[in-house]
Amino acid sequence: MSLSQLVAPHLPYLRRLARALTGSQASGDAHAIAALEALVADPELLRRDLSPRVALYRVLLEVWKRVPTNTAETIPADAAAGGAERNAQRTLSALELLPRAAFLLEVVEGLNREEIAQALDIDTAEADSLIQQASIEISGQISSDVLIIEDEPIIAMDIEALVEGLGHRVTAVARTHTEALAAVAAHRPQLVLADIQLADGSSGLDAVNDILAQAPIPVIFITAYPERLLTGERPEPAFLITKPFSVEAVRAVISQALFFGQRAEPNAALAEAV
Repeated sequence: MSLSQLVAPHLPYLRRLARALTGSQASGDAHAIAALEALVADPELLRRDLSPRVALYRVLLEVWKRVPTNTAETIPADAAAGGAERNAQRTLSALELLPRAAFLLEVVEGLNREEIAQALDIDTAEADSLIQQASIEISGQISSDVLIIEDEPIIAMDIEALVEGLGHRVTAVARTHTEALAAVAAHRPQLVLADIQLADGSSGLDAVNDILAQAPIPVIFITAYPERLLTGERPEPAFLITKPFSVEAVRAVISQALFFGQRAEPNAALAEAV
């Protein structure tokens, strides 16, 4: 099987991981492209003794650990994001990011501990330690006000229970574009969790774009079909939760979104990604 045939099915997930690691579409895609360029230059980097997906993640993570994230010299920044995401990343150390990478690989990408160790080029004991460290960081997240945009009542109730169980406050549950804008006008949230298709036939993407025109709020999209949003065409979200979701996945992605939202300048890193 050719290199392109091995890699192609995993590209949407490579980009999802890259964006979650860096906190934006522009930076994540730049790192994913750098990983692919490295593979083209040296196909042996894709370890054939590992699963293609893990081997691809390993290449991405090597690029991510090696290249200073989001500096003007290495990562092109787009106009919408400005310097916000670069400033956010400068406040981070590798020690802070590695536990988050391990945690994302487990709860978002679904890798087991051995695969996480392989992707990060560490042993399983260190992978366990990183994930435990990430859990401690995540549990210390500042409680935030959250708007849920979801038209399915049962799913909305599940998300609300999960969010509140993580120590956050749900300001409103909106079923339509109009309700979402009214909810933001009544109480500006610090985070938005949005479905793609709403009850009135409108798009969650459109609702979020209108919200972001008012305020730079971190956004997480919830969808059963993440590959439909990771097509390479803009606009695209930096953070996704895939249905059906788990408490661990919600906790990890909320932590990431709030982390970058809080560390960035007012025109936060996620604004350009949706």
